[in-house]
Amino acid sequence: MRYSNLLLASRLLCITIFVVSLKASGQETPAKSGASAQELADKLANPVASLISVPLQNNLLYGIGPYNGSKYTINIQPVIPFKLSDNLNLITRYILPVVDQRDITGENTHEFGLSDATVTAFFAPKTKGIIFGVGPAFLVPTATEKFLGTEKFGVGPSVLVMHQGKGLSIGFIANQIWSVAGNQDRTDFNQFYTQIFLTHSYKSGASLGITSEITQNWEGKSTLVTISPNIGAVTKLGDQVVQFAIMPLIPIVGPRESRPDWGLRAVLAFVFPGS
Repeated sequence: MRYSNLLLASRLLCITIFVVSLKASGQETPAKSGASAQELADKLANPVASLISVPLQNNLLYGIGPYNGSKYTINIQPVIPFKLSDNLNLITRYILPVVDQRDITGENTHEFGLSDATVTAFFAPKTKGIIFGVGPAFLVPTATEKFLGTEKFGVGPSVLVMHQGKGLSIGFIANQIWSVAGNQDRTDFNQFYTQIFLTHSYKSGASLGITSEITQNWEGKSTLVTISPNIGAVTKLGDQVVQFAIMPLIPIVGPRESRPDWGLRAVLAFVFPGS
């Protein structure tokens, strides 16, 4: 069947959510290191927290473009911190997308493979009140299909600003990347991205929040805006601490050729609280 791969991915995604939800219902304090479930949930809401995690972000999008295309993407997103001094951490974040898409580039077309990777490094001083981080962001041309990547290497600045109190996190993360090398026959990459987030956590490790993502393609003169109310929880799978979250992807603004009619995101993050 034309959509067998996407249907299989959807089923696996739903089974994962169901299994993790069952585990979450009976457990409240997952960490052996002494951190409570709520403390871990708050750290995971902070993009520059000194905490190793490996999120697997599953995205399903339907109704894309003139051919009513569909797209499944799993973003492998490890976050690895480095202690530079008693007052300064370097937080490295990696995004490696694996894409399976149909009817995006034309009718009855199918592309599968890696897309371009994004690597971000935040220098984050230890502060009270307002938390911030700044550093470089890199676009790395790792795509295995020409329709899944830019064939460009890019670089630019990234920034995070947020405020966090017990149980409440609010802020934004943003980057601007320009292409500086690569295939001269391909369109230059010039894109701004920001994610604005508000999350409230509970003692059980559960969390509720809302996120908005804005992508501005300066070369294509297009803007894509989505909004996503979300629910999540910190729990354990065996001895492994995990966080899961699920949310709809609701498009607000975007060009018809790239904006989906609707979407769904589910995240399963492996957390290493003792790091």
